[in-house]
Amino acid sequence: MAALSPGAPGPAAKTGILLINLGTPDAPTKAALRRYLAEFLSDPRVVEIPRLLWLPVLYGIILNTRPAQSAAKYAAVWGTEGSPLLVHTQRQAKLLQGLLGERGHAAAVECAMRYGQPSIAQALGSLKEKGCGRVLALPLYPQYAGATTASALDGVFQALMKERDLPELRAVRHYPDHPGYIAALAASVREHWQAQARGGTLVLSFHGIPKITVERGDPYRDDCLRTAQALATALELQEDQYRVTFQSRFGPAQWLQPYTADTLQKLARAGVERVDVICPGFPADCLETLEEIALEGKTAFLAAGGREFHYIPALNERPDWIASLADIAAAHLGGWDDAA
Repeated sequence: MAALSPGAPGPAAKTGILLINLGTPDAPTKAALRRYLAEFLSDPRVVEIPRLLWLPVLYGIILNTRPAQSAAKYAAVWGTEGSPLLVHTQRQAKLLQGLLGERGHAAAVECAMRYGQPSIAQALGSLKEKGCGRVLALPLYPQYAGATTASALDGVFQALMKERDLPELRAVRHYPDHPGYIAALAASVREHWQAQARGGTLVLSFHGIPKITVERGDPYRDDCLRTAQALATALELQEDQYRVTFQSRFGPAQWLQPYTADTLQKLARAGVERVDVICPGFPADCLETLEEIALEGKTAFLAAGGREFHYIPALNERPDWIASLADIAAAHLGGWDDAA
């Protein structure tokens, strides 16, 4: 039998990075919110109630009442360029690609939304069109949770189920106390204090999850506490100078406590005149930061007797945050490095 000819080597596989965020509706309208919430709240990672019990409630009650309420909230923060979450995530992707290129990593970066557009399937398709045979999935969730990070990776695998020729895959699990991430958070707080003077209490508000998910083994709460402790250490805060709270409770079940809204009211009633609030788990400003905290949180604090409320913006396009994202990505690209 004749020996096979080795032939000419094929082109080197290019590397792609997929930044994944939670998602956003296409517009601040009732119809757009109904589509978005139907996708979001149908995810069994998000709502861990048996489908036979949950779906009739979702389609019979929630999707007939909540979209109009949510649309009004989105309209309050919707910018001229669109959804704040999508705008910031797209900018982060562009800046990350540029910085990695400057560092010698020839990687293409695309952003995707777990729910809504651009979808994970669309972003993976774009990377494939660019010749990326290797993909690093980088969820923009510093703290791991089944409802966020695991769901984002579910989305990647679900999209690839329709593909025959799969790329090599790697994924970033979490980075709750990554030095660059913590340094960027600390710098944002210090800069705020320099501009606005230092407040008496710093509230660290993380997105909440149902308490039962932690009891079943979800490590999210521990990750949040790791971030909070690292940030408090970087800022040299004493225990009585900051609070760790959880926001965005949904439904009647007990969620992680203390709740952010309750804490803000209790602080005001206890005589705390000023609070500064930061949301470390949200690397990009969105509905939960701009409306729920900066607007609703402020209203609740002032109504309870507080005098001064300050929201510290998310990291968004801060150069130190983009640099830390590049560090996180580069640490996972070992052996994949397409040096320019």
